[in-house]
Amino acid sequence: MKENMPEFQSPAIILVGAQLGENIGTVARAMLNFGLTDLRLVRPRSDWQVERARKAAAGAEALIDNRLMFDSVAEATADLGFVVATTARLRDMVKPVMTPAHLAVEMRRQAHETATTSGVMFGPERTGLDNEDISLADAICRVPLNPEFSSLNLAQAVLLIGYEWFQTADTTPAAQLPVPDTRPATRAELHGMFDHFEAALDAAGFLAPPEKKPAMARNLRNMFHRASLTEQDVRTFRGVINALLRWPRGADDKQIKPRVGAISKGQADPGMSGNAGLADDKS
Repeated sequence: MKENMPEFQSPAIILVGAQLGENIGTVARAMLNFGLTDLRLVRPRSDWQVERARKAAAGAEALIDNRLMFDSVAEATADLGFVVATTARLRDMVKPVMTPAHLAVEMRRQAHETATTSGVMFGPERTGLDNEDISLADAICRVPLNPEFSSLNLAQAVLLIGYEWFQTADTTPAAQLPVPDTRPATRAELHGMFDHFEAALDAAGFLAPPEKKPAMARNLRNMFHRASLTEQDVRTFRGVINALLRWPRGADDKQIKPRVGAISKGQADPGMSGNAGLADDKS
């Protein structure tokens, strides 16, 4: 029988006829990853071991300690407004069938709009829920899987439901570029780097023949845009360009420095009429 029933807005996870303490523990671990804390057990196997469940919980032992025990599905779901049964097989019942993603949205909607607490039932590892238990549910949840092999263990099934529930309120950007101690390069910085790079390539005779220069420059710019450069990346690359412009080391600095200075500012190369020690081939 239930004791000290808490009020939860997040869904209850109801394990019916769970067989092993280890499976119950891994379910608790999966639950806590997604903020689910209401674990309810209905008629678990009589010899399941709490200590094995606590060990398998790996940090989620509180869920095992605070579990709620019931003799029937009817008792376990008495305080819930929306109950869903998970099953891999379609039953001869007329009930809405939802994917985990749709189920999560529906549970979140009901919790937000009507303060309804939902519950998701999972059956024994080997047989799943029986028809009598499923008849007490408002809907069925089926996970789209490989039709030739659709076998999930108990913790995996709970993990899928928990993940989808968590995603409905998660605000993590779908994609991001963490840039500690720097920031994304501005367009002005990128354009300055492009001008610097193209001037250096011009000085080396790479952007030739002239009629191909625009297409070659566009390809290079596109390559750098795909890289999502930071401000530090731009400064580093411009330093690399200047270092290459000063090669070979035996070149006369009095000839090289004016050219490097002009090119780094996007100005015309003052030494194009005379090689001044810069390589002029594209090898």
